[in-house]
Amino acid sequence: MKELVRAAAVQAEPVWFDASGTTGKTIALIEEAARGGAEIVAFPEVWIPGYPAFMVFAGEAELPLVAEYRANAVSIDGPELGAIRHAAAENHIMVGLGFAERAGRSLYMSQAVISNTGELRIARRKLKPTHRERALYGQGDGSDLQVIDTPLGRVGALMCWEHLQPFNKMAMIAEGEQIHISSWPMLDFFGAGMMSSEAITTVNRAYAMESGTFVLMASQTISAAARAAMSRHGVELPEFQGGGAACVIAPDTTVLTEQLASDAEGIVYADLSMRLLEISNYLTDPAGHYSRPDVYRFTIDRTRRRSVEYLDDALAQSNERTSAAPAGEDDPAVATAPVA
Repeated sequence: MKELVRAAAVQAEPVWFDASGTTGKTIALIEEAARGGAEIVAFPEVWIPGYPAFMVFAGEAELPLVAEYRANAVSIDGPELGAIRHAAAENHIMVGLGFAERAGRSLYMSQAVISNTGELRIARRKLKPTHRERALYGQGDGSDLQVIDTPLGRVGALMCWEHLQPFNKMAMIAEGEQIHISSWPMLDFFGAGMMSSEAITTVNRAYAMESGTFVLMASQTISAAARAAMSRHGVELPEFQGGGAACVIAPDTTVLTEQLASDAEGIVYADLSMRLLEISNYLTDPAGHYSRPDVYRFTIDRTRRRSVEYLDDALAQSNERTSAAPAGEDDPAVATAPVA
């Protein structure tokens, strides 16, 4: 593990409901982060093709927007992620990407962690979409709680209110996470309180302290461009501009970055002194010396759940042949070959 890691978090607005346009903007931001010396860069929640804010403010009028949104969701093996993997390799930078994933006829709120050689190291889904998100997206399973070894340290990712669920946090802590990618939509847009930038920054500082990790918090911004994109179908958003709160947080809860204006687009950078992890681990390790396994027991089922399982002999034999295939051929959560 390196002693000093230069990390970056994105605060920006997507090209609303435009997978191709947001992919191009993603690549430009990856290139900018690399020029800034970053070795890892984090993007917001469902950055491609943008967080579907219309769900909060529309009834039946949202259905045409749903169709447009679904048409711009992307697949794990699609050209958009392929181009972003290529950009990660070209710029020698690790990328934590939030995106709306299309798999079959369903959508999922997903994150990918791509190595600096273009390998897809993590492909995960939000375990439980929040509130109205459940009308648009399916849910993940235990296989989506992943932390991986990298040259920068052990890296994991969660999004939005997954950070409020103690079991999610305990799963990441138990895996020895050191650098955490924290992806968020626009903040303050949904009102004061639990989705305010103040509250969510506090949540991320608490995560850093509890888990003993560096947290890369990325968030979207929203402007008149979003209102224009959604008003095409009669959905009127509130007059609001801003929502950004990107930052990088140390294990002792120190915010290491300068705050951008909430309506500004940009990238924040911080140099992570990995030796600080030794201090935080000395003070508290909730899955190690600072735990009570004799009192509490925590079990995780990492089985990948499928909606349909076929039990007839012919398909069972086919499944056996599939399971004998080399790792990575049919499992998006397993590392795939580097992009040339």
